[in-house]
Amino acid sequence: MVILPMAEYEALVAAAELAEDVAAINATAGDELWPAEVVDRLLDGDNPVRVYREHRKLTQAALAEAADLHQAAISQIENGERAGTIDALQRLAKALGVDLEDLTPAPQFNRTCNLQAFGREVSDQTPWALRP
Repeated sequence: MVILPMAEYEALVAAAELAEDVAAINATAGDELWPAEVVDRLLDGDNPVRVYREHRKLTQAALAEAADLHQAAISQIENGERAGTIDALQRLAKALGVDLEDLTPAPQFNRTCNLQAFGREVSDQTPWALRP
């Protein structure tokens, strides 16, 4: 058994927590971090191809050339007029430097839910502290 003064114990705990934080950061090294604006637009349901294209500061013409697709096809995909084939989405993902899964739209959430256990409804206007 080892007995330590409380200050030394707390310093060891803090050092261990810092080591865990550093390990977590190192585990994500190489992953691209997205600005809040990009994430917000994706969560709001904006078309992922458009969001990533604009983030990369590419025109539709430049993306079309990089992905070997027609500009009209990119326009139709961005406007929701067509979904795009797997091949087209793979080309776009490669040209945009993202994973294929990144080009699928974010799920749309129903912003109002019924909390039957509490007998009340929660909506966008409900204070965060009362939300599940």
